[in-house]
Formats: sequence, structure tokens, C-alpha cells
Amino acid sequence: MVVPLHLLHTFVVVVRAKRMDRAAERLGLSPGAISQRIKELEVQLQRRLLDRSRSGLELTRSGAKLFRAVAGPLDKVSAGYAAVSGGDDSKRITINMAPSFAASWLVPRLGSFTAAHPDIAISIETDTRVIDLAADPVDLVIRHGLGRWDGLASHWLMAPELVVVASPELLAKGPPIATLRDCLRYPLLHDIERQDWRLLCEALRTKAAVSDTGPAYADDHLLVRAAVAGQGLALVSTVYANSEIETGRLITPLDISWPTKFAYYLVGTPKTFRRAAVKQFKDWILSEAKRENGK
Repeated sequence: MVVPLHLLHTFVVVVRAKRMDRAAERLGLSPGAISQRIKELEVQLQRRLLDRSRSGLELTRSGAKLFRAVAGPLDKVSAGYAAVSGGDDSKRITINMAPSFAASWLVPRLGSFTAAHPDIAISIETDTRVIDLAADPVDLVIRHGLGRWDGLASHWLMAPELVVVASPELLAKGPPIATLRDCLRYPLLHDIERQDWRLLCEALRTKAAVSDTGPAYADDHLLVRAAVAGQGLALVSTVYANSEIETGRLITPLDISWPTKFAYYLVGTPKTFRRAAVKQFKDWILSEAKRENGK
């Protein structure tokens, strides 16, 4: 029996990308070609491997079984090929983060790292899907939260102060705001993971039910625009809301002492952090963050 390695590789890439078009970009093929390869593999195995859902592609039971069996061995084949061909995957680091963090903080500073370490190839991803570091082809993520993720190691970077903002028109129609709990009586605008308000309540030890209904946005600029439009209360960095606050289009109705645990963290598996190239990147970004925090 001839094992269709190209079909299995395509299948693994599709599962990790969770969408045909993303897999097509990574493999340099058209989405139609990717779809055809998946169909060909399903015909050969006489099993349906993937189902479509609103959130993307989902594995069937047969698909999950196949992925568990072939993903690891194919990764080893790729690493072995790279070693023999002169490539070195250990010096390639793929990092996922929010678009706003990449644009406003990391990218302007990254030149100093690449100048000091020209042999380490950094790839930045800014899509907003939830990353599974055990399965996705991503080495590190920069996440906003409390620093606790099961099975993962995290390193504190910075805790930029966020402010609660709302349009004056919205506040004029609602109850007065004196505490964080009062904010929860208004419509809330969320980050894309719908976690910021809940994590803020947890960090400030405010026991309250936080509604996860309402619009969610992947970018802070969009959150600011939604708040100006009176859609609800938003948690945003002053970097993105300063001009609207100065012109009166947004108001900061609540003054709180910002919890330092509610911060940006560099996150990865313990195994990933033991790689020499990753350790060099970690040391660099922690140094840059320390310099920023000292300003």
C-alpha cells in the first residue's frame, strides 16, 4: 500500500488552520485544490474526516483518530527533512498575538532583535482564532489575562492600564457609575474572546455575573468606535481612546486602581521555552518590556 503523504500533510495543515483558505495560504495552493485533496483522502479511507460548522472545520471521530495518529510523525518527518536539507526549524519562531499589540508595541521594536539574532526567523501571526499550542503550528502567543493557562508557562510582560469608556449620551440614559459592579448594569463591549470584563472582576475580587452578550471586537480601535457610537461600555487602552476622551466623545466614568496581574504575558509550552532560540527571544522581549515599564 502506498501511503499518500501529500494528502496526509494537507489534512494536518487544514486541521491546524481550521479553515481551507488559511491552509491554502500556508501551502501555496488554491482553496479548491485543498478541498480536492481532502476529498481524495476521504475517498481513499472511505471515511468522512471533516465537517463544516459556523466556527470553521471540525473533526469527525475518524478525522480525530487520523490526526492523532499522523500529526506527530509528520512533524518529525518535516524536522528531519529540514535538518538534512540545511534548514533548522529550531531557529524558526511563530508568535500569535492581537493585531493591536503587534502594530503598537512589538513590530516597532522587533528590528533590534533581528539585528542581534539574524539566524533566528520570527513569524508574526495576528489572526484572532483561539490557539492550541499543543496542536497548532504556533510556538508562542502573547495573551492578555491573569497569567494562568493549564499546562502552559507564562512570563509577565506589562500591565498597561485600561480605562472604562462610554459615550456621554449612553451614560445620560443610564444609572450612575460609582463601582465596577455598576458598569455591569450597562451593555458591555467585549474583546474577541469575551474575557476582559470577567477577568477584571476576578482581578479586583468583584463577585458578579458578567454578561457575555453584546458585540465583540478583535481590535481596540474598533472597540473605541463602537463605544463612541453608544453601543456600550468598553475597556480600552488610553493609547487608543485619548483623542476621543479629549474631545468629549468618550467619558471615563470610573476611576480604578489597575491590577498588575491583569496583563500581557508571553505564553508557551515548557518544552518550547527550553529551545535555545526561544530562550533568546524570551530574554529579549522581557528586557524590552522592562525598559518600557521603567519609563
